[in-house]
Amino acid sequence: MCCETGVCGSTVDPALATFAADLAWLTEQGVSVLRAGLSREPDAFVQSPVVRERLERDGVDALPLVIAEGRVIASGAYPSRAKLAEALGVPQGVALPVNGGGCGCKPGECC
Repeated sequence: MCCETGVCGSTVDPALATFAADLAWLTEQGVSVLRAGLSREPDAFVQSPVVRERLERDGVDALPLVIAEGRVIASGAYPSRAKLAEALGVPQGVALPVNGGGCGCKPGECC
């Protein structure tokens, strides 16, 4: 990925763009979100027993790996906003629209 969110460059995976928007929504709901990439922050992966165990068991097929409060919420695929909200106890209320560009950047800009 060329940037922290992965929502950048000329070809953006729609699932990744949706997930980035969902993480922004969680932040707006008051949830603290920490995002780490294996190539950029390998220590974050090494230091987490939950992540280490999952990677040892499933290898890179475990990625993306979403963890909240020490438990795995999703592994191998990005969870939906509904699944994130349910797992974290966040009321969905009126869902915010997902930005088609993913992060609100202008075309060609990296978030």
